[in-house]
Amino acid sequence: MKVAIITLQEFNELDSFIASALLNRVRVEGWQVQLCCPDPQVTSMNGVKIEAQQPIEYANEADIVLFGSGMKTADYAADEAFLARLNLDPARQIVGSQCSGALFLHKLGLLKTTLSTDTMTAPKLAAKGAEISDKALYVEGNVASAGGCLSSYYLAAWAITKAVGWEVAADIVHYIAPIGEKDHYVALTKQALEL
Repeated sequence: MKVAIITLQEFNELDSFIASALLNRVRVEGWQVQLCCPDPQVTSMNGVKIEAQQPIEYANEADIVLFGSGMKTADYAADEAFLARLNLDPARQIVGSQCSGALFLHKLGLLKTTLSTDTMTAPKLAAKGAEISDKALYVEGNVASAGGCLSSYYLAAWAITKAVGWEVAADIVHYIAPIGEKDHYVALTKQALEL
């Protein structure tokens, strides 16, 4: 199973790295998590430089595609040449977004009516006619959007649950949660996923 985490120039480290860390804890044969970037190297909003593991087009063949957010997400979501590089299909893929990554779900017609996003992106999507969910994670079938940087672990847990089951996701969340709060974090995640 192939997992693509879309990581653009001026990306938010919390979105890409938390998702990557959780998704890389799945121990299923053939499970492969890749940071997919528009350029061979991208720099985060705080100056962290990383090498792309795969080009953006890798997302088209991936089983799971997660859009991170960042300072230039709106620019990429408005760039028709960039959008032409994406050919996603929620009938065969699990697709999610984090914060401003919701702009891609809306622009690509994957979640046009209701989305969860961050407080800075919400007015932009509302102006385009989208309803903004007050949930940290909003799900419609194989497509989800998460709002707020720390909801990135909800998004990753949702993708893991969709792909290999809640038990695997719960074990991972339990492992990464703070000591003394593990059961609480698992319960919060389960509630966010509406399980």
